[in-house]
Amino acid sequence: MNKLSTRKLTVRYGEKIAVKPTDLDMPAKRVTALIGPSGCGKSTFLRCLNRMNDLVEGARVEGKVLLDEKDIYDSRQDPVVVRRRVGMVFQRSNPFPKTIRENVAYGLRIGGMKARSELDARVEWALKASALWEEVKDRLDESALSLSGGQQQRVCIARALAVEPEVLLMDEPASALDPIATAKIEELIHELREQYTVVIVTHNMQQAARVSDFTAFFYMGDLVEYGATTKIFTNPSETRTEDYITGKFG
Repeated sequence: MNKLSTRKLTVRYGEKIAVKPTDLDMPAKRVTALIGPSGCGKSTFLRCLNRMNDLVEGARVEGKVLLDEKDIYDSRQDPVVVRRRVGMVFQRSNPFPKTIRENVAYGLRIGGMKARSELDARVEWALKASALWEEVKDRLDESALSLSGGQQQRVCIARALAVEPEVLLMDEPASALDPIATAKIEELIHELREQYTVVIVTHNMQQAARVSDFTAFFYMGDLVEYGATTKIFTNPSETRTEDYITGKFG
């Protein structure tokens, strides 16, 4: 079953087409990786999936993004509700200059949760879900900025999970991290797929092969090929896909 689908999804920045009309189905509780060289449209495509491009000046989105078969760009859809259901983790960890506890509880407070016991329980749950609880349970009132880069990224994942989204978008979540922290994030993605639909942008071929069930290859705004990750990496149908994966360009 598909959790997210796009139909003729097109993105323009002024006259420039960043993403050409794209149809793509992203199955529920699976990891879909978006790969391709820099500037190919994969991050722009990802930001369409929770209407983050609404916030980008000059961006124009056409076509449909279906979440459980309902178009998130329908005028009756509230973008705030969409972003609660479809969480986002960015390339660079961006914890707020607040305590670890306050970082994770941020979206819950905005959503109206006030009871301390309820907030604490959800913060603990989210930190456990992001594989960080054991490392920070005695430091919840310290600044999140005092943590290592990999820990900060997992705080951001916990913050996204705390509001209980159905989908998690990840834009190169490990690109700024060292190999050990990257391995922890990849391990976490494996665990998250049991509960969430995950869509990840990565420039790292090995990472895409390790963490994803399905892979979409974008090139110059075009979706060139999409399929099971094992097929894309071992027997791609398109020459351009093969050339990119084997390092002939990119």
